[in-house]
Amino acid sequence: MKQSLPSRSYILMGETACTYAKIKARDLRGKKKEELLKQLDDLKVELSQLRVAKVTGGAASKLSKIRVVRKSIARVLTVINQTQKENLRKFYKGKKYKPLDLRPKKTRAMRRRLNKHEESLKTKKQQRKERLYPLRKFAVKA
Repeated sequence: MKQSLPSRSYILMGETACTYAKIKARDLRGKKKEELLKQLDDLKVELSQLRVAKVTGGAASKLSKIRVVRKSIARVLTVINQTQKENLRKFYKGKKYKPLDLRPKKTRAMRRRLNKHEESLKTKKQQRKERLYPLRKFAVKA
């Protein structure tokens, strides 16, 4: 039976590991925050090394890797931020007050509008008037 290869292959360069396969967001979503932060630090170290290689006239393969590493950093940060926001949504679900960024955006006018329940409320006087004087049903004789 053929074994599946890991999504990232490591090749040691000096004291840090270089990643050659592109990081996938679906692989990152299962990880804990500490693991993601560690991976982020590794990627940042790798990026700084690649930038040094660029200045000192490194190989073309290293120069093309800068873009891949930058995008990987962006992916890790995106996953961290999305999971953080998701956890906040779970925490504030059902609470009376929510942070502004978790509330629905809509437009200013829509946010200030009365909600469905408030719109449907009627005063005692209005209720009494409707009860005493219902709509009259009539038909016109042809």
